[in-house]
Amino acid sequence: MVWDDGHAGPVSLRRLRDACPCAGCMGETVLLRSFSPPPKDTTAPGRYELKGAVPVGNYALQFRWADGHGEGIYTWGLLRGLCECPACMSVRSSPEEERR
Repeated sequence: MVWDDGHAGPVSLRRLRDACPCAGCMGETVLLRSFSPPPKDTTAPGRYELKGAVPVGNYALQFRWADGHGEGIYTWGLLRGLCECPACMSVRSSPEEERR
């Protein structure tokens, strides 16, 4: 993906799917009760096969996966944060980033 500022940011399908922000994947809190999702089944057929993507307003994308999953709404900020280019990966692994 190439961003408006010219940054080219690759993101693997595995990283994209494993970062799904939906409540079923990340958990949620409702009425002061927390729900933790079950462990991810990374061997499920179609888990890492992208079938489509649709825009959500002007702020996000929603992906549809071959395993039937498609609830996650990935904001532009989340997608940019998933960048796997060497520069972004080195910033994420820096001590300053870990303190935030």
